[in-house]
Amino acid sequence: MITSSSNSQIKNLIKLQKQSKVRNEQKVFVCEGKKMFEEVASQQRNQIQKVYLAESYYHQYTKQNPEYLKGLDFEVLSEQVMKEASDTITPQGILAIVKQPVYTLEDMTSGDSIRLLLLEDIRDPGNLGTMVRTAEGVGMTGIVLSKDSVDMFNPKVIRSTMGAIFRVPFFYAEDFSVCLNQIKNEGIAVYAAHLQGAVWYDKVSYQGKSAILIGNEANGLSDMATSLSTQRIKIPMEGNVESLNAAIAAAVLMYESYRQIRNK
Repeated sequence: MITSSSNSQIKNLIKLQKQSKVRNEQKVFVCEGKKMFEEVASQQRNQIQKVYLAESYYHQYTKQNPEYLKGLDFEVLSEQVMKEASDTITPQGILAIVKQPVYTLEDMTSGDSIRLLLLEDIRDPGNLGTMVRTAEGVGMTGIVLSKDSVDMFNPKVIRSTMGAIFRVPFFYAEDFSVCLNQIKNEGIAVYAAHLQGAVWYDKVSYQGKSAILIGNEANGLSDMATSLSTQRIKIPMEGNVESLNAAIAAAVLMYESYRQIRNK
């Protein structure tokens, strides 16, 4: 059992929780909690690099199910060390280091059924996690992000996805404008959520190859991204509300896209 947070493995685990640079150098991320561990263990067990369990969790779940950790490299931690290694206030008692999935833009722009979510400079981890979860719920085929968006492997993003991180392809564009042009060149219509939108969001057709473009929480879409869209669309609002939360706006548009596909 590891009983000291000065242990080299625990030091590395804490760095992986806090630093995207370290995660990217090692090409791994940390998923935390019973649900997240069991999601990846059931679907992508071979991607798990290492598992860390609090002593109480280990005794509870391995006694109930001797197959729980079969084939996995694991360490048991004291309760105090688990608290120090965890990114949450009340740890559930299990952490796993998982290999980062790798997708390409070509993975998401080839084929006939394409529905993408394009995100420019999304900074809030909760927003991104919610968008990933919603994207899975409506059957989006992939997410493309600008390089300055929050790290998909941030622990708060991972938790907010509720497991969707393991099932929704995503790609970070080094040059977002070049990427938008590539997407349009594939015959994919890009609809930009914009306060100066020319038409209401439910008056356009998403039934062909389509992409929904969402901008930064504070500043919206850049002029560059807006200019590269096929069409600007707007969500109607009552009262004195100027704009919606980015994740809410994305959800509204994605569900309209899904509604049209379902009613085809």
